[in-house]
Order: sequence, then C-alpha cells, then structure tokens
Amino acid sequence: MATEKQTRGSAPPGGGGDAARDTAFVAMHGDPRFVELKRRLFVFVFPMSLAFLAWYLLYVLMSAFARDLMGAVLFGTVNVALVFGVLQFVSTFGIAVLYTLYARRRLDGLATELREELPAVTEEEDR
Repeated sequence: MATEKQTRGSAPPGGGGDAARDTAFVAMHGDPRFVELKRRLFVFVFPMSLAFLAWYLLYVLMSAFARDLMGAVLFGTVNVALVFGVLQFVSTFGIAVLYTLYARRRLDGLATELREELPAVTEEEDR
C-alpha cells in the first residue's frame, strides 16, 4: 500500500482544499485562547511525562544496579522488584485518571468553544 507525503502548499489530510476553511484553521493558531489551550496542555503533560520517565528509569536502573535491594523479600514470595513493577501499572492508570480529570476541568470547555468557531467539516471530508 503506497502512502502519499504531504507537500508544502497541498491540502491538509482529508481536506478538499477549501481555502476559507484552511485560512480559519491557520488563523486559529494565533488566537490567544488557542495559545492558552496549548499552554494548559503543556502545563500538565510536560511535568507528568518527566515524572513518569524518571520513575520508570529509577525502576530500570535499580533492576540493573541494585539487585540486592530489588531482590529483598517483603513478604512471602513478593519482593521489592515485583512491587515496583506493579506500581508502574498503577502509576500509568493513575496518570490517565488525573489527565481525564484535568482535561475535563481545564481543557474541554475551551477546546469545544474554539472548535465550534471553526468552519464545519463534513463527514465526507473526514473520510
């Protein structure tokens, strides 16, 4: 299956090249509300990504260089490494829940307001 690369000046994916619509999309990027929306997204995503990456790297580095600590038995057959591994999954789901709450409170209203101001995109153009 061949894919087409988008070139400069070509219509956006799924678009029929409607100049007025394209101009509206480009103009939206300069709208202070859109800039604020991007800032709000960045305020959550960047620190959370760094925190999760640090947490993951701690797990990997401790597994490689602190084998005795990671192999320490906490109870029964459960050791520190197993607890760290399970906490990786817990933290992933926790971040997803936190993002959902954050998006509902800080992003969705503004995104909906901006989307409603853009020209309508028909179902045929979406395909």
